[in-house]
Amino acid sequence: MELKFVFVTNLKKYRKSNGFSQMRLAELCNTSTNYIGEIEIGKKFPSIELIQRIASALDVAPYKLFMTEDDLNKVEVPYELRKSLIAHIQNNVAEIVEHDLSN
Repeated sequence: MELKFVFVTNLKKYRKSNGFSQMRLAELCNTSTNYIGEIEIGKKFPSIELIQRIASALDVAPYKLFMTEDDLNKVEVPYELRKSLIAHIQNNVAEIVEHDLSN
């Protein structure tokens, strides 16, 4: 998938999930509504500085604007963190089962 298309798709997705109109995003990024619209139709592409402002306004890490859903699902979790998360989940399940059995 072309990187520009991925960026545009994610920009729209994150903008809409934040409930922002193009006008509101433009205000937060100190740019024009027309420019945001041109980015979203693929006519223009923002500078690195504007990408940073967009990511900040959307409260998302800038790199996520360039990742497909498949990419986001492939993120590696370090072994120690994974081990800790599994232990935490197992403890929570044990507590739930114990609670249900005692009622």
